Parts: sequence; C-alpha cells; structure tokens
Amino acid sequence: MDDDISLPADTLAILNEFLLERSKREAEEENQITNKTGKDAHFEEDWQLSQFWYSTETKHTLRDVVRKLLAERTEDSGDFSIALLSCPSLYKDIRDIHDRVHIFEFDQRFEAYGTDFVHYDLNCVGSNPDYLKEHHHQYDLIVADPPFLSQECIAKTSEIITRLQRNQKESKVILCSGEVVEPWLTARLPVLKCTFRPEHERNLGNEFVSYANFNLDEYIENK
Repeated sequence: MDDDISLPADTLAILNEFLLERSKREAEEENQITNKTGKDAHFEEDWQLSQFWYSTETKHTLRDVVRKLLAERTEDSGDFSIALLSCPSLYKDIRDIHDRVHIFEFDQRFEAYGTDFVHYDLNCVGSNPDYLKEHHHQYDLIVADPPFLSQECIAKTSEIITRLQRNQKESKVILCSGEVVEPWLTARLPVLKCTFRPEHERNLGNEFVSYANFNLDEYIENK
C-alpha cells in the first residue's frame, strides 16, 4: 500500500527552518559575488580546481616583495605590470599597493574583479601560439602557482610565462609549487630554487617551495 509519507509537525518545522537558512546563505553568497567587485569580493577555495589559498604571512611576504620591486622603479613604476597566474588569493594584497594587476584564472567566479580578470585555460596554451596574444610581452612581474604537480602542467605554465614576459632578460618571475616539479621547471625557465617557502591556510601534503629568476630571498626580511 503506497501511503503518502508525512513528517511529525516538529520535525517538519526543523526541516523547513534548515532549508530556509540554507537558502539565505546561498543568496548571501550570490549577492556577495554579484554586488561586490574588485578587492571586496571574497571566494572560498574550490578543491576540485586544486585551489588552496596562501596563508596571511605568505601573502604579506609576497606583497612586500612587490612593494620593493616597485620602489626600485621610482620613475616608471606606474607602467609596471603584474600578472598573477593561478594564485587568486594574492590578488587583494597586491592590488592594494598597485593598480596594474591582472589575475589569470580558469575559475570564472573571479570575473567579479572586473577588467583585472583574464579567463585562462592551460589546455589552450600548447595548441595555440596566439592564445592570449593581447597579453603577450606585457608584464614586468609574473607570479605563478601552477594548479597541478605534473610535467604537462609545468610545461604549459612555463610556455605562457615566456609569452607574457615583457622582456625575458628583465621581467621578474616568481613561481610557487611543489619541490617535485624542479627538474621539469628548470629545464624550461631560467629559475632557481629559493629559500622562501610559501605556506597555505590548510596544511598540504606536498613540500612547497619557491623559484625565481632573480634573488628573491634578498627581498624578504628575515623573520
């Protein structure tokens, strides 16, 4: 016999309250994305996209490195352009001190950052030499954190970094990733491992290090 299933009144009230609260939370999150733009927007990590946000100390350390790099270019620092590749948690801190910042991300939630956002798909890099052509040779500093610890990902990230550099001899590169990628990375880019070790809000199983094509450690004060 197929009788309709009914819940006790008190249980039904609890369920309805839960559903209402969940609906309110979802609406608030949606409004936060759609109503706030630029630095005010806030996003949670999406682990399916291999997103892991940096710790506050790491964000501030890299922000202070950028500040020092800008100070070295007192006359033309306004033209100094920065590309952030797959490291959106850095955006707010870097944007606080400089206007010319583009965030290259696959995750289209970051469209909330307006014209600073560039949709970026690593899978398009190898097959199309003109991919993101309008951004080629435009950047004086590139900070990258490849989403995956694979040879293919490192190869494609290295390729787009080379294309984005304004000048391969003068443009600065900082790349944060697992120590396991070193042989793949150094075979493609003129970078060396640094002492600085980026940290994340959540402890990750892989040992993370930094690489740069300049002496990054000189720009970091000893803690």
